[in-house]
Amino acid sequence: MNAPLKAPRRLESYVLGQWTPGAKDGQTILDAGTGQPVATIDSSGIDFAEVLNYGRSVAGPALRKLSFHDRAGMLKALGLKLMEQKEEFYAESFRTGATRPDGWVDIEGGIGTMLTFASKGRRELPNTRVLTEGPVEGLSRDNSFSAQHILTPLQGVAIHINAYNFPIWGMLEKIAPTLLAGVPCIVKPASQTAYLTELMVKRIIETGILPEGALQLISGSVGDMLSHVEGQDVVTFTGSATTGRKLKTLPAIVNNSVRFNMEADSLNASILGADAVPGTPEFELFVKEVAREMTAKAGQKCTAIRRVIAPRALTEALIAALGERLAKTAVGLPDAEGTRMGALASYDQRDEVRARIKDLQADAEIVAGDPDDVRLTSGDAQSGAFMNPVLLYCDKPFAAGAVHEVEAFGPVSTVMPYDSLEEAVELANKGKGSLAASVFTNDAHVAEEVVLGIAPYHGRVLIGNRVSAKTSTGHGSPLAGLVHGGPGRAGGGEEMGGIRGVTHYMQRTAVQGAPNMLSAVTGRWVEGADGHQGTHPFRKSLAELRIGDQLVTASRVVTKEDVEHFAEFTGDTFYAHMDSAAAKANPFFDDRVAHGYLIASFAAGLFVEPNPGPVLANYGVDNLRFLTPVYFGDSLQVRLTCKEINPRANADHGEVRWDCQVTNQKGEVVAQYDVLTMVAKEWPAKG
Repeated sequence: MNAPLKAPRRLESYVLGQWTPGAKDGQTILDAGTGQPVATIDSSGIDFAEVLNYGRSVAGPALRKLSFHDRAGMLKALGLKLMEQKEEFYAESFRTGATRPDGWVDIEGGIGTMLTFASKGRRELPNTRVLTEGPVEGLSRDNSFSAQHILTPLQGVAIHINAYNFPIWGMLEKIAPTLLAGVPCIVKPASQTAYLTELMVKRIIETGILPEGALQLISGSVGDMLSHVEGQDVVTFTGSATTGRKLKTLPAIVNNSVRFNMEADSLNASILGADAVPGTPEFELFVKEVAREMTAKAGQKCTAIRRVIAPRALTEALIAALGERLAKTAVGLPDAEGTRMGALASYDQRDEVRARIKDLQADAEIVAGDPDDVRLTSGDAQSGAFMNPVLLYCDKPFAAGAVHEVEAFGPVSTVMPYDSLEEAVELANKGKGSLAASVFTNDAHVAEEVVLGIAPYHGRVLIGNRVSAKTSTGHGSPLAGLVHGGPGRAGGGEEMGGIRGVTHYMQRTAVQGAPNMLSAVTGRWVEGADGHQGTHPFRKSLAELRIGDQLVTASRVVTKEDVEHFAEFTGDTFYAHMDSAAAKANPFFDDRVAHGYLIASFAAGLFVEPNPGPVLANYGVDNLRFLTPVYFGDSLQVRLTCKEINPRANADHGEVRWDCQVTNQKGEVVAQYDVLTMVAKEWPAKG
């Protein structure tokens, strides 16, 4: 249970390389469950222009010197350190009103998101400081002039203004892709729960893992910081659409075209399919999911289900089932045994939710729960910001306004009926853009119609049914590999989404020039650039191998016997390889042709150096294309070029990408692909 606090601690900002208290006493923050003072917060006296310059001039250059793999390794080490200290964060999280399961989403979910980005950085990004995007664009017939899109880190800072409901996850899901991109961060948490964010930032700084200035913290107001942003900076905001729009239109942001990403209000919907009648797994899953979304974090989730859309014939049964389930929700102190739902984050937030329920009652009636009659299993209703779950019903949702406009950011949802799938889709879209939606059905037609109908208005759509019931992450769980954001009133922005989230903090540039120049800029061999022949490149370790090292092989003639043997040996007797008349009737061929995989096999036989050496393994090919038919009597020749080298930071090998081009006796390209190999850093290997 929460022990009485002797005195609230004074929160500090971490700026300009040191912990700095505000010049004034500031605002007092209360424990959401007990009403006891937890901390005071103030940021007055800070020179915010200097804070921005410090990140740009000190941390930015240090981060940009690191490769993507270096930064990914940094995130991994940091995530593992934080996970070791998770119990300290849980103890502080209770004061926000969050139960242990609520805290798990925030704390371990946030750290897990950081570790996911670390993993993606190592697996999906090259071990370089520049990222190429898309294929090389040839701009001349002779390959003397080409173009390549590249992505490089912005040279400003990312200012992350976060909401109160997820003080750890909200920070980590933003700084992970930012730091991976090579951009320093300034975090401004919402004051109500900033004490938990400050605690984690203290532990992050203590590790010494991040370069100085890579992470700064503002505990309190950001003052005039947004008046000093420049074109290389980024601002992200999570909170109310009203506040977000005000920030987005500040003169410095508009005049300098500062990137601004907003995640705002969202009247998320969940739709029950007509097939999901009482007694089906889908009906039971739907009831469970709606109740969970209403009560997890006391409904204080940007992705929570606010509008429950169901077939009119099923609404009575649905309301009864939801009412029964919600009535069993144990509300009380978040660290008390048996508590299912803790307190809202503050008294002000509880009062705000009650006021919004009154707004909703213009269109709907309360059918379960009482917003004013708080029934607790522990704690004191007069001391904590407690509230019971409230379910409303709107019988005429198409004539209603408030249920599609007003968000009660707490344990509140409204049931509304539909009479056709078209109506269900229209109701969902009346939210004017949402972060997440879901449809529960075991009917593929229903899933298709609903998903395609609502997708333009939603950032993410979950299909729930009996097959995925045990493995589904649920309606409201943002995942590092998926886009988190939504159109319209949801803010129009995107966060995470895997590597997409990283590139948000990078500048896309089209670089045009001669192939040799493009190779120098990108660290990747480009068609038309010089090739270096000599020692077979498969005899070179990573210490010796260079971009552009190349092998041009001898030729090999493809015979009828080769093709027939391959067909018999593999079982691939497709008619174009075996039947001359049938092949000639094919619009693509003049006669029987060699198998594509025979061509790739012969190519390997031409370029492989068979003796033990630094090439340890072939782990695949990318972008394999067969471009010109190969007929009996044609000869094949291979040009193999070292295209990209990616050493692994914590291994004795790295990945090498080879450009493989197979041509015939006329110089026509018959096959083109990338060969992927593991190559030792040194050979013979030491030890």
